[in-house]
Amino acid sequence: MNQETMDLFKVLTELPGTSGNEHFVRNFMREQLTKYADEIVQDGLGSIFGIKHSEKDGPKIMVAGHMDEVGFMVTAITKNGMIRFQPLGGWSPQVLQAQRVQIFTDNGPVDGVIGSIPPHLLRGTEHKNKVTEIKDLLIDIGADDKEDAIRIGIKPGQQIVPICPFTPLANPKKIMAKAWDNRYGCGLAIELLKELQGVTLPNTLYSGATVQEEVGLRGARTSAYMIKPDLYFALDASAANDMTGDKNQFGHLGEGVLLRIYDPTMVTHRGLREFILDMAESNHIPYQYFVSGGGTDAGQVHLANEGVPSAVIGICARYIHSHASIIHVDDYLAAKELLIKLVKAADKTTVASIKVNV
Repeated sequence: MNQETMDLFKVLTELPGTSGNEHFVRNFMREQLTKYADEIVQDGLGSIFGIKHSEKDGPKIMVAGHMDEVGFMVTAITKNGMIRFQPLGGWSPQVLQAQRVQIFTDNGPVDGVIGSIPPHLLRGTEHKNKVTEIKDLLIDIGADDKEDAIRIGIKPGQQIVPICPFTPLANPKKIMAKAWDNRYGCGLAIELLKELQGVTLPNTLYSGATVQEEVGLRGARTSAYMIKPDLYFALDASAANDMTGDKNQFGHLGEGVLLRIYDPTMVTHRGLREFILDMAESNHIPYQYFVSGGGTDAGQVHLANEGVPSAVIGICARYIHSHASIIHVDDYLAAKELLIKLVKAADKTTVASIKVNV
């Protein structure tokens, strides 16, 4: 990555933006998309896209990441000033205790920690080995009591996000941050429009990001009905499974863009899958096949209107849906190269042939 891209992702990953609270991310995306797009559109839930007009009668190509990250919402304050919370997105209780978080109040962010009982106070093997359910966890912001927490600015409905700064690791090709799922897709949607400045496309390109993916792919549905695309490319980070080095597992950092062939929400359209595979192989872009246990926005978009051939242009990231995740720079660059070539090639004839190749 060049420094400009690194700076872009530092801002994107450090911004707070849980499901239903994407406004900080959307404001930044609007600022960036406006630099490169001919027009900006936004749906009623807050998904936002930059439009590049080229071929008037060409197909509409929709490209989207999602702005929301997994996080939490304040639901109540206890008498002694602890914060009860609701998870937004899929969290394992094993990754939560003793982790730092920020609650975003009208007065600014408030730091806190998800409480954890020290081993000294646990009695018996049964309690030491038991994972506390999320509903029983509390956030400690240092308040003396409920009235003190209210004075600080805490109230139900506020978003809570993990704390993890953007951190290039000792191997500079690996970067740790929160929210790679899915600020990766937000950044790539911006850079797609940037790279296509001055290029005449054989289509109309809608490139941006949706809202509320982590709680049910909601913004994808409303955006698809607004845009009515002919093809859709979801940009998302998927779970790497390479800690042990087992090559039989899907998702290895540094081995290229993901060619997702199946997940519980979508069987990738055969014609579009072959189009992507041919583009990657003919241009010597590294890729890896991927089968996922989780879905993406493509699960909604491909069911919109009369049906939209959809695919995921993804990368894998270690430890997604936790406080800190890691991506590989080479995977991002492969995804970026592939996406640009796919969009440039998506003319009327190509899209028609994809649609009949089912």
